[in-house]
Amino acid sequence: MSERYACKDRDERTIGLEIAASAIRRGDLVVLPTDTVYGIAADAFVPEAVAALLSAKGRERSMPPPVLVGSLGALDGIATDIPDYGRRLVEEFWPGALTLICHQQPSLVWDIGDSGDTVAVRMPDDEIALDLLNKTGPLAVSSANRSGDPPAVTCAEAQDQLGNNVAVYLDAGPTRGAVPSTILDLTSPTPRILRSGAVSIERLRAIVPDLDLRVTP
Repeated sequence: MSERYACKDRDERTIGLEIAASAIRRGDLVVLPTDTVYGIAADAFVPEAVAALLSAKGRERSMPPPVLVGSLGALDGIATDIPDYGRRLVEEFWPGALTLICHQQPSLVWDIGDSGDTVAVRMPDDEIALDLLNKTGPLAVSSANRSGDPPAVTCAEAQDQLGNNVAVYLDAGPTRGAVPSTILDLTSPTPRILRSGAVSIERLRAIVPDLDLRVTP
């Protein structure tokens, strides 16, 4: 059976975070709040856990989950060949609702799906998410909903869709935003927007004037 913790209560939040971190270390799934929508999380370095995440969502390996990190410095442990403008984007928008697709570090031993040599990575602007990430290390995280259904902006919505596929639910009330993160591909000669989201094109252009605007619907 799933466990749910009301994180607006400080004591319950402390307990919930410890139990959620233990669940992640066991290879179980956790639902957590982010600054965009609720996410379903697994240990990025446990292939069986990532496979369980994709199964819970009804998603194929061809759609690997992004990886969330708890600090700016963690980016270099996951990604390589980050251009200078990518560093400027991180300085401006992290923590925040910008997901960057980068080349993976070749030394990584993991299986997050059919991602080739790339990884989508983000540092969320949410205190509970960051607390959990700093306990667990990088997490594979996707929106906490069944594929094709609306993203969950409350823990109850996530639990209705994912049920007992998830071991621990961290309930922090409604998320601050209902719009997913913007996804920007840094691996092309010109940075390309793959998904419009919470960070606007205008804000991105203030840092990177040259953008490929062929947005994937």
